[in-house]
Amino acid sequence: MTTTAASRATTADRVRQVVVVVGALLAVAGAAYGSGAFGGQPIEEAAGGALSADATVMAPAGPAFSIWSVIYTGLLLFALLQALPGRAADPRMRAVSWWVLGSMVLNAAWIGVVQLGLLWLSVLVIVALVAVLAAVVVRLLRVEPTRRLDALVTEGTVGLYLGWVCVATIADVAATLVDAEVGDLLLGATAWGVVLCVVAALLVVLIATRTASRPTVAVGVGLAAGWGLAWIAVARSQGPLLDSGVSYAAGVAAVVAVGGPVVISLLRRRSRP
Repeated sequence: MTTTAASRATTADRVRQVVVVVGALLAVAGAAYGSGAFGGQPIEEAAGGALSADATVMAPAGPAFSIWSVIYTGLLLFALLQALPGRAADPRMRAVSWWVLGSMVLNAAWIGVVQLGLLWLSVLVIVALVAVLAAVVVRLLRVEPTRRLDALVTEGTVGLYLGWVCVATIADVAATLVDAEVGDLLLGATAWGVVLCVVAALLVVLIATRTASRPTVAVGVGLAAGWGLAWIAVARSQGPLLDSGVSYAAGVAAVVAVGGPVVISLLRRRSRP
């Protein structure tokens, strides 16, 4: 006799569904408030302006952060989707739901420590966030999707989330070092900015090669990272902190970040027997 997915659901599955929905709502609301919505202090004004658009050569222009509205929407859709009765025992939802919620909690925690001016701690938190998102991607690669909508929402959101956080990590590290007045670290701000742009582009390409079997993840990572790098290029081409070298490098890196995953995914698709 064949049992349905709903009949195989356990109490733990039902608890997970409820906790993830409630946790997602609280985490997203807290993160939104901490980022400046609903009267909260904007991130660019926190920590003495260390993360403002003109604080370092790796800081993106303000409009870059509008991507969070897309990411938050995707995370809330995921939370609601995994709460549907038919998804209670879904292997993919079991594999990633707690990890996705953990990423939302870490994101809210990052905003909190930045608001407290604890930049070095913010670096540790955002690195942990990258690690958790990487774990989510690994789990998505291991379990085949059973529904196209689930794949689109989950993989697309996680891809955008990871791509943006990779660029945000680089910007956070740069802001922390500048705030700590560590100096030019031998190379100088422009040279380090160019190096970090190259690193960001290479990181996206590496992720794309690992996730080519899931194009939604690979392309999502590239789009978000490319978006962030493009706004770094814009920020360095105008405003008080001009740097043509970093602007050019970030622009090229943005093109590579967006185009690389698309090309890699297409080549993977054509190579299939």
